[in-house]
Amino acid sequence: MRVVSLVPSATELLCAAGGEHMLVGRSHECDWPPSIMDRPSLTRARTGKGTPSEIEAEVVEAISQQESLYEIDAERIRALQPDLILTQDLCDVCSIDLNSVRALASSMPDNPEIVSLNPTCIEDVFDDLLRIGSACGLESEARKTLAQMRERWWHAQDFVNAYVDGPQVAVVEWTDPLYIAGHWTPDLVRAAGGRHDLNQSGAVSRRITPEDLLELMPEKLVICPCGRTLEEATIDAQALVETSWWSLLPAVQDSQVMVVDGNAMFSRPGPRLITAMEWLTSWFQQRPELHPPDFPAASFA
Repeated sequence: MRVVSLVPSATELLCAAGGEHMLVGRSHECDWPPSIMDRPSLTRARTGKGTPSEIEAEVVEAISQQESLYEIDAERIRALQPDLILTQDLCDVCSIDLNSVRALASSMPDNPEIVSLNPTCIEDVFDDLLRIGSACGLESEARKTLAQMRERWWHAQDFVNAYVDGPQVAVVEWTDPLYIAGHWTPDLVRAAGGRHDLNQSGAVSRRITPEDLLELMPEKLVICPCGRTLEEATIDAQALVETSWWSLLPAVQDSQVMVVDGNAMFSRPGPRLITAMEWLTSWFQQRPELHPPDFPAASFA
C-alpha cells in the first residue's frame, strides 16, 4: 500500500494507526511526527506570511476570485503511484480542495482511491481513525489506537465534577478579525469541565466582535490561532493588549490567559486533540499531574 496524505491530521492519524511505513508523500504542512519529514512535499501555499489581518485579506481575496489557496504537484504525485490519497473536505483554507484531488486521481492510470475527511466533532475524529485504518488494511491497529485514545479521554474526565458549573471559556482561533473556535474544540472544553457558550460542537468557527467577548466575560481565555506557532500566537496576542476592551475581560484581570501553538494542538483533528483536552483539564481542574510534558503553551499576562 502506497499512501499520499494531503492534510496534516490525516498524516497523524495514519501514523497513529501504524501506517507510517505506507506514507510516500505528504503536504507541505504535514510535519508530525517528525520522522515523516523525509517524505516528499507535494503542495505549496499561495498565500504568504504576515499579520493576521494581512493573511485574512489574502484568504478573502482568493476565495472571492474562486482561486485555490494551494498548489499541488500533480506530476510528482503521479510519479509516486499512490494506491490511496488522503485529503479533506472540511475547509478550503486548511488544505487542497477535494475537487482538485478528484480531478488528479481521475487522470492517473491506476485511479487511486480517495479518502476525504470531514470531521466536525471529536467523535468524527475517532471515526476518521477507523476509516483510515480500514482503507489501509490496519483495522486492528486502528481499533487498538482508538481504545488507547478513549482511555486517556476518560481518565482525564475522571477529574471533572459533572455537577459543578465550570469556568466560562473562550478559545480564540484568530485574532484579527476575532474568530471563536468551533468544530471539535467545544467538545474539548466541555470534556475538561469548562463552558464554551460562544460556539457549539459541530458548528464552524465563526467571526465575533469584542462586544461578544465582553458580553460573555470569559473567566479563562485560550489564544490558539489556526496554523500559527506558539511564537506567532504570542505576537498576535500582544496586539490585543493595545485594544480598549482587552483589560476589561475577567480572564485578563485574573491572569487566566494562555497562548497555545494552535497549529499543533487545536487546529488539526487528529490524535493530539486528546493531549489538548488533557492540558485543558489540568488547567481548569488545577491538576498538575495531568499536564502533558512539553505542552506548547505559555501564560500570557
